[in-house]
Amino acid sequence: MTTRHEALALRIAARFGDCALPVPGTGGEVTFEVAREHFVDVCRVLRDDPDFSFETLIDLCGVDYLTYGRAEWDTSDATHSGFSRAADRPVIVPDDDAVWDPRRFAVVYHLLSIRHNCRLRLRVFTGPENPPVVASVIDIWRSADWFEREAFDLFGILFDGHPDLRRILTDYGFVGHPFRKDFPTSGNVEVRYDPDKGRVVYQPVTIEPRVLVPRIVREDNRYDPGLKGPQRNG
Repeated sequence: MTTRHEALALRIAARFGDCALPVPGTGGEVTFEVAREHFVDVCRVLRDDPDFSFETLIDLCGVDYLTYGRAEWDTSDATHSGFSRAADRPVIVPDDDAVWDPRRFAVVYHLLSIRHNCRLRLRVFTGPENPPVVASVIDIWRSADWFEREAFDLFGILFDGHPDLRRILTDYGFVGHPFRKDFPTSGNVEVRYDPDKGRVVYQPVTIEPRVLVPRIVREDNRYDPGLKGPQRNG
């Protein structure tokens, strides 16, 4: 982390206290996790305060931490079950009474300060609500408009205060949110042209879910340096 980034992190910590906590990371980037109830106020200060001047929202994306940190295979050997996440067909539309893990869904924001030539990443978790909800920042950064629609479409995260929150990548009648980790990799429906009906029709997907078996790393004599022949020049 550069001296400029270290100074930025210290200013943010001093200005917001427990409302914004630093997130350790690699690559020398400054990342803070912001409490959901203070998120809009923190964003407004980051934009308007001359000490920060993050006038540009570069990107916004959703994250599903459903299976974060859990590995199903060993790179030196195959597992018994294979890499099976998203292979089964779960209930895509959850029960209304279901409660999420408070740290399952998050939204990550990438900010740019042109004045100070520095970048900042913010992360806010949606909490246990079903569906997951965070406040929209479209009144702070207009570029959030389509970014928030994309996160809604792919992750099912609602943005309270967005003026036109609807799907932007999938079809209007699409069921579920394809970037959630419990969404089947083959989807739920497929589209084909029906020559008898003379139109495109939707039908249940015909691809059977697969259990993906990881590649097994084996010793191979072809890559033994002692067995390689003389190298040709020219």
